[in-house]
Amino acid sequence: MNDDERLRRWRLVLGGGEADGTGRALAGADAAMDGTLAALYGERNGGQGRGGRDRSAGLGASAPSVARWLGDIRTYFPGPVVQVMQRDAIDRLGLSTLLLEPEMLEAVEADVHLVGTLLSLNKAMPDATRETARAVVRKVVDDLEKRLATRTRATLTGALDRSARVSRPRHRNIDWDRTVRANLKNYLPEYRTVVPERLIGFGRAAQSVKKDVVLCIDQSGSMAASVVYASVFGAVLASMRSIATRLVVFDTAVVDLTDQLDDPVDVLFGTQLGGGTDINRALAYCQSQITRPADTIVVLISDLYEGGIRDEMLKRVAAMKASGVQFVALLALSDEGAPAYDREHAAALAALGAPAFACTPDLFPEVMAAAIEKRPLPIPDMVTHQ
Repeated sequence: MNDDERLRRWRLVLGGGEADGTGRALAGADAAMDGTLAALYGERNGGQGRGGRDRSAGLGASAPSVARWLGDIRTYFPGPVVQVMQRDAIDRLGLSTLLLEPEMLEAVEADVHLVGTLLSLNKAMPDATRETARAVVRKVVDDLEKRLATRTRATLTGALDRSARVSRPRHRNIDWDRTVRANLKNYLPEYRTVVPERLIGFGRAAQSVKKDVVLCIDQSGSMAASVVYASVFGAVLASMRSIATRLVVFDTAVVDLTDQLDDPVDVLFGTQLGGGTDINRALAYCQSQITRPADTIVVLISDLYEGGIRDEMLKRVAAMKASGVQFVALLALSDEGAPAYDREHAAALAALGAPAFACTPDLFPEVMAAAIEKRPLPIPDMVTHQ
């Protein structure tokens, strides 16, 4: 990198003015790029500008000016940077209400965070904007399904197959191929035979549904990204005939969205982000839907900031586990790192044998596979109470 390019980059970072020390003027595309940064990060827009200078540009209060700005940043910056700048604009400049304008929605770079913002505005959204908003959400959901569905189905199918094998089968139900391979270490060369210490049987073919999965999702405002990912995973699980999937969302009320699982976009628009949290009430409903506890997995996705009756919540978890239910508590289901969560409640769940941890979408299939096979969960190091 030559000196001129280095000065150019420092000038863009520092924002101009006498104090930046670069003495570098900007023209053409560089000046336009600087203008898009000034519009968002200038002092009048929520704080001192980059490098401490007063940047006088701004986005204004109209949807057309914001839409033009959104188009500009997509011209000058790569996708991940565009998404960061969009989130900053929404947070710093209070642009949430402008997302109700169709022309602005058509200009945005769609991502999980934008979907969460749209869902939080769902009830206030005018009819003219709703179809545009659904198209934005549909694009994000379709992209997530392409990324996650194949691996999830493959991972869980393998886990279901392994969990269905019978360890003490009757003679007619022995899977001889797997039995021989599992006992090759017991080969006796003098007798030219394998002594099978462990017999492996076929699963019960007549039982088409092998596991019941209940996704219980906290729809408070802080859980927006988790709601999006959980809805996509719910649709993927519901597409597997061996898994009976139920999806329940809650704040202080409980809504069962299982009937809408064939379309995660319908699920998402059936949520209502924001409001309080009553985990106890949600778990009471989930508990009432369990008919096969030994074959049921309950996944609670919540930051555990309980507004209901804490002791009853913990008693319900203990009762479900005592009946044979596999209980998994995820503090978040998102790409971000450690979330904010109630550490006391997480520790209380861990004491009941239900570790609470944050989970990325890429790890979720492995977590579910471990729960299906009733083996230790692959808990990441970043956030865990165990």
